[in-house]
Amino acid sequence: MPHIAVIGAGITGMTTAYALLNRGHKVTVIERHPYPAMETSFANGGQLSVSNAEVWNHASTVIKGLKWMTRKDAPLLVHPAPTWHKASWMAEFVGQIPRYHVNTVETVRLALTARKYMLEIAEKEHIDFNLERRGILHFYYNKASFEHAGVVSQMLKEGGLDRHPVTQAEIKDIEPALNGQFYGGYFTPSDSTGDIHKFTRGLADVCARLGMNFVGNAEVVRITHLGGQGIEIAWQKKGPGESTAQSLGRFDSVVMCAGVGTRRLAAMLGDRVNIYPVKGYSITVHLDSETSRKAVPWVSLLDDKAKIVTSRLGEDRFRVAGTAEFRGENRDIRADRIQPLVAWCRKLFPRMDTDRVIPWAGLRPMMPNMLPRVAKGRQERVFYNSGHGHLGWTLSAATAEIIAQQITSETPA
Repeated sequence: MPHIAVIGAGITGMTTAYALLNRGHKVTVIERHPYPAMETSFANGGQLSVSNAEVWNHASTVIKGLKWMTRKDAPLLVHPAPTWHKASWMAEFVGQIPRYHVNTVETVRLALTARKYMLEIAEKEHIDFNLERRGILHFYYNKASFEHAGVVSQMLKEGGLDRHPVTQAEIKDIEPALNGQFYGGYFTPSDSTGDIHKFTRGLADVCARLGMNFVGNAEVVRITHLGGQGIEIAWQKKGPGESTAQSLGRFDSVVMCAGVGTRRLAAMLGDRVNIYPVKGYSITVHLDSETSRKAVPWVSLLDDKAKIVTSRLGEDRFRVAGTAEFRGENRDIRADRIQPLVAWCRKLFPRMDTDRVIPWAGLRPMMPNMLPRVAKGRQERVFYNSGHGHLGWTLSAATAEIIAQQITSETPA
């Protein structure tokens, strides 16, 4: 039985482990935190959003990024301090602008496949993750943004997704809790939301029952390719104090699902995986009063102007997420980035209490073309399933199946 090492226990790592276990492999998951889903898969926006598959490689994104560099509350904030990593990533990002249409359509198709797998897994394994299948409503404040959304909808339709325009009156019918005046919107009834942390932890429990070996609190410090003899991985305990590196043993293959850490691990094996950490923020508003629970929407929302998304996580939690910050591998939770999310809530849902708000920040692992790296490395027995950016929750179930199938076909017993 081939023994596969999966590095990373976020949503991508756990869906990959699940797909490999179902194909009869022995699987060891290595995670630098004590538990699965403690970083980017901890408190994201919650949207399983095929309708948000538009890639960012567009000239307007570059213009907005330059214009907003001096605004601390900007939806897209690029820190001006230069680094070679940031510069190389930005250059490749701009180089992908001609593929904006093609990459968007490809992402839609992948997301539709992933949605099918994700819902099948949840039903088969009885994973409770506050799933709400009420659709996602995008809304726009002016004609220009609404018309651009129409162009995007044509690309989504080309990829196989049904998203239709709605008027101001229809917006209020779809979600009565939403306050404000809008030019129009687009509604995707087939999209859904859920708690990524609950799903990932639930899937980790399923994988454990299927025989997964989990090694937590383990920082991978060395990966050695042994040619036809496999892969050796050395780790040391993460945290304060000295810890001697020790070997986990020999594996038939390794698959990198380590998010923003994938770039460092790939370099150990001679691969260049140009993932950049793009920080996003969220708040979880606890709905402690009946008034708050009634004032908050159940339909998931996306405010195109503010680049803010929402998800209702059961009766008593409301997740609000947004912003993209290019500041390197920085996990600080900045008050000036959280405050706009709270202010947005107070403006659109004035009857909701915001006295108990939990802030969070996570690093989206983004490739310059906005498509995940799901492929073999330069050397045999090395595979990558990483770089999903803002769509890891949406795409992971499909990319896990793709990479697991490739590993199965190419890993010798």
